[in-house]
Amino acid sequence: MRDERKVQLTPEERPDTRTVSQVGEFGLIRRVTDDRRQPESTLLGPGDDAAVVSASDSRVVATTDVLVQNVHFRLDWSGPRHVGRKAVAVNLSDIAAMGAVPTGLLVGLGCSGEFSAEFVDELAAGMWEEARRAGTGLVGGDMVTATELTISVTALGDLQGRPPVTRGGARPGDVVALAGGLGWSAAGLEVLARGFRSPLSVVGAHRVPEPPYGAGPSAAEAGATSMIDISDGLLADLEHVATASGVSLDIRTDQLEVPQRLLEVASALGADARHWVLNGGEDQALVATFPEAAGLPDGWSPVGRVLAGEGVTVDGAEYSGEAGWRHWRQ
Repeated sequence: MRDERKVQLTPEERPDTRTVSQVGEFGLIRRVTDDRRQPESTLLGPGDDAAVVSASDSRVVATTDVLVQNVHFRLDWSGPRHVGRKAVAVNLSDIAAMGAVPTGLLVGLGCSGEFSAEFVDELAAGMWEEARRAGTGLVGGDMVTATELTISVTALGDLQGRPPVTRGGARPGDVVALAGGLGWSAAGLEVLARGFRSPLSVVGAHRVPEPPYGAGPSAAEAGATSMIDISDGLLADLEHVATASGVSLDIRTDQLEVPQRLLEVASALGADARHWVLNGGEDQALVATFPEAAGLPDGWSPVGRVLAGEGVTVDGAEYSGEAGWRHWRQ
């Protein structure tokens, strides 16, 4: 027979139902930082006025992204662990796009005191999980009261003696190449917007992007002339490279894979999978240009060419349709 006796939970096992305001700022900080393993690059972690992170070649790569509830994520679509991972991933992909390896993360959190402390625990767990995937950790930050849940992450990186790979070095004759997948997050967004929660392959990609962190440094070592991470869409982000480099980039659709799963989801929704791949944002893939003679490192696939001229074309022609995401779009 099944034992019907009530199980007595220890204090450590009981759910914490306290709110952020009940736990308090410093109690919350301790929950987020205590017993967390820091990478070797962290010389002084959380607990002082500032962190100290090693910079082996005297230069520090730094980037910041801000995520706001109902702009960058929705809590009816994503759990706090998803949001935490995404907040870290979108920043560390920028570090990778410079050809650097991450050395630390600074996190600013603004939220209402009515959020549960357990919510913040899960948010932080997601951040630490993604940081570990990239080989780094949370070295400091701040927490404040706010009316909207807002997360600001600053990521730091080390070039390890290499020059940074900027958007401005592409040259006519270079090969345009891609590392990572495209279209998955856009497909997931469309699925969620229509009230569905599956297939998980695309919904999960929208909740948590998976940047190819190692592909950035490997591209730099292989002689990449320019690089950018794809946050707003392939065509929109390549436009930045074209402008900064003073060249034209032509994407070849016969070289750009449209995964079968995306074709199936698009067919079910009456959507265009090719549009997701060309213009869908938030996959945090990397796109770079390489001298033709250099060859491509593992994990990189050719998707186009750098030409003389200006702008971005698809199969030699201007793309007809909205290209990518823009804030404050009119």
